[in-house]
Amino acid sequence: MRVHHLNCGTLRPFGGGLVDGRAGLLRKATMVCHCLLVETDDGLVLVDSGLGVDDVTNPDASLPRFFQRITQPVFEVGETAVRQVVRLGYRPEDVRHVVLTHLDLDHAGGLRDFPHAKVHVHAAEHRGAMARATAADRRRFRPAQWSHGPDWQTYETAGERWFGFEAVHELNGLAADILMVPLAGHTLGHTGVAVRTGPTWLLHCGDAYFFHGEPRSADDCPRGLRLFQRLVETDRAARLSNQDRLRTLVADHGDEVETISAHDPVELHRYQPQPTP
Repeated sequence: MRVHHLNCGTLRPFGGGLVDGRAGLLRKATMVCHCLLVETDDGLVLVDSGLGVDDVTNPDASLPRFFQRITQPVFEVGETAVRQVVRLGYRPEDVRHVVLTHLDLDHAGGLRDFPHAKVHVHAAEHRGAMARATAADRRRFRPAQWSHGPDWQTYETAGERWFGFEAVHELNGLAADILMVPLAGHTLGHTGVAVRTGPTWLLHCGDAYFFHGEPRSADDCPRGLRLFQRLVETDRAARLSNQDRLRTLVADHGDEVETISAHDPVELHRYQPQPTP
């Protein structure tokens, strides 16, 4: 399967190197919304959807002010998944499936742009997003982003084993080359999405980690980003345990599975084609 790596939302929070690890503190950092567009025999599959057209063209109606102040999004409609799908020569309706790591507003914003797609998500995540029982949930889960009434495909905790991870699911209507891998902690129903790319797998870890150094060392993460992860976590013990499991996966099976996170620009740059000098 061919995989396209898309940035579906640039974020420019304050903090410089405390957030992105580069030199300089008195500048805005750079973060991305790293999504995957997968060409399959069952049509196009979008893994996470970033910010959508409505989010960037009318942000005050869709994105809470606290999110705008903290993350400083770049409201560029050309970065939305649907516009990039069209630039690649496809139609929006060619995206038949959207697989979400979780339903945070910077991951589910593009759902409205693909109203005919099946939307795959962990059942615990779906329940939490629909209930919005806490103030934190009401900030992170935005019903406007699924007001079109998606064809939800939800998955409970039972499943198979995959490289030491339990309760891994194949997805309804898709071949076994795309799997949902539970990675709870950031949210209660947070998952990774594994995509087979020839002899190896690519594991999109969503927000299970934020910085490219973390899969190899718990200490390799800028202080500001480490603090941010703690502030937005739902279950600290589960989040840290799953980060440890990801480090074990990379150490033991790094030649079989590559990991990426949703917001690290270094990882995105690694996979995107670079201009010829």
